[in-house]
Amino acid sequence: MRWKVVLLVMVVWVVAQVARAEIREEPAERPPAASDSSYWSTAGYGTLAVVANLFYMPAKMVYAIVGLPIGGLAYLLTVGDEVTAQKIWSPSLGGTYVISPAMLRSEEPILFSGKSYSND
Repeated sequence: MRWKVVLLVMVVWVVAQVARAEIREEPAERPPAASDSSYWSTAGYGTLAVVANLFYMPAKMVYAIVGLPIGGLAYLLTVGDEVTAQKIWSPSLGGTYVISPAMLRSEEPILFSGKSYSND
């Protein structure tokens, strides 16, 4: 039952993000009409992003949720060595949580794991 609520919240959040990204002010002059292929391409990437997120987001959430206590356990077992815990937390909690159409067009990277922690 809980996974249904989590899935519903994720879907509503994705729809809200897409709707918020699409809201723009109307320019004073209308640009020339876009071609049908441009419209269908945009719609296709948007639809593909929603479908991809149905699988990607739960997998990423599980990865992050599992990484959080494992990093905490590493912190405890190493008697407070924060660097060791950060080496687990950075990849598991970082990265991309939502796939966008720009990511599917290879304009932005998709990072399932976050960047590795460096102690510099």
